[in-house]
Amino acid sequence: MFPTSSWAPTWATPWRNRARAATDRDGPSIAVLGNCQARGVARAMRLLAPKSPVRYLPMGSLKRDHGHIDGLIRTLRTHDHVFSQTFPAGLIPGGDAAALRAADPRLRLFPSIVFSAFHPDMVYAGQASDLAALKLAPSPMGQYHSAIVLAAHRLGLAPDHTAGLFREDVFRRLGYLDHWDPAVRELVGSAEALGFGLERELTRWARRGAFMHLMNHPKAHVVGDIARRLLVESGITPEPVEIEDYLGDELTQDVIWPIYPPVAEQFGLTGSYLFKAKASKSKALDDFPVLYDLPGFVAASFAIYDTLPAGDLSCPRVEAWLAAPEIVALFRAG
Repeated sequence: MFPTSSWAPTWATPWRNRARAATDRDGPSIAVLGNCQARGVARAMRLLAPKSPVRYLPMGSLKRDHGHIDGLIRTLRTHDHVFSQTFPAGLIPGGDAAALRAADPRLRLFPSIVFSAFHPDMVYAGQASDLAALKLAPSPMGQYHSAIVLAAHRLGLAPDHTAGLFREDVFRRLGYLDHWDPAVRELVGSAEALGFGLERELTRWARRGAFMHLMNHPKAHVVGDIARRLLVESGITPEPVEIEDYLGDELTQDVIWPIYPPVAEQFGLTGSYLFKAKASKSKALDDFPVLYDLPGFVAASFAIYDTLPAGDLSCPRVEAWLAAPEIVALFRAG
């Protein structure tokens, strides 16, 4: 072992000098605007383009951080490359992503990855008519709900009866086992509308198995592919490394929704009913995420729903089911 002093063998000195030089980010500057996926893209770019300073601008705090879209435009113009997910009017006074792109044609839009084939039961509930006043109902999984559990609660069914609905014939009747093609069409279509075709990437992701943690949280290699492509198409050569090997997968610290066994079987995967809540911000070494088995998840969901008025649990899919006598009969029959 070398002594802990400033001395270093001559062969180490050039390596150390190169290591210090590599931390100087004097390459083209990059701004990345969007949701939690965009944060992952920015993080990946810091790895893949180690000479470039990369700034992440969270979509949820645009108004607080920039005041007006004109302020956001001024901020983005100080960067050499600007990448953004789309965002609607209401997040910042003065316009939406289209207005931002019109003011700064350099802006490159990239898609949010939303893919529900592995998690077809996931829904939002609440009042979402006005983005600025968005009020989503809570659940044990943050703001993500099971449509089956939500509908069963609305029907006044017991928790144990509800848990019994998680089986293949019910999933088949609800369309959960035929969700791949619609999910592909939705993702490919939304990406194509931005001029960011994903057919090739989607094929590659599918070959690796389940590539989503939940319907709107892709795994690290998906985020890395988006970051790598944006860099290449902007003339920046990315480092030939895998994101997971260097940075891990940041979104594993958030909710993990299981792939139900009958759904998993369609893809040759192993499924489960183990739900993981978002990890605590505590840094304690013995901190461990909250896990729910299916009966526990149903019971915890019901406990929250019991405290909320029915209007706060609105969900288009559930409303459609409750208006369909054959679906109501399926749920009640158990």
